[in-house]
Amino acid sequence: MRINALIPGYARQIVVTATPAITFQALTAEIDQWWTTNCNVITQVGDRVTFRFDSTYWVMEVVRLSENRLIELLCIEAHHLHEGLPASIEKEWEGTKLKWALKAVDGATQVDFIHEGLVSELDCYEICEQGWNFYFASSLKEYLETGRGSPYQSAET
Repeated sequence: MRINALIPGYARQIVVTATPAITFQALTAEIDQWWTTNCNVITQVGDRVTFRFDSTYWVMEVVRLSENRLIELLCIEAHHLHEGLPASIEKEWEGTKLKWALKAVDGATQVDFIHEGLVSELDCYEICEQGWNFYFASSLKEYLETGRGSPYQSAET
């Protein structure tokens, strides 16, 4: 589902039974519980957070935090490797933004996610779309509703 057709990129929306405060916590301090276990937490604007998937990693800078309402990260360094895809994907995320907007709706929380700049013209789009469909729409939702997500766990640990 496209959240905002005017902003090019991957966009998806979920509704979860958790409160905006619990959802915000999951998207910041508990991101290792649903995305990747090999990352540090988000605490304040200016933080640099590294998300690792074995030899692939992305370094994000926290550019906006509005408690229980908005998280925005800017990718400042990318090292994306994926067997079977061209080497051009390595830096494709650099300059893209991850944005989660939270809104209380009828006792639940609506989470609008946009990966601004992750457009279909990128060589990594299809695999990244599949990744977000799983980690955002499935793992995060499960984590918020059952307390158990399915984050990526490094084969090296």
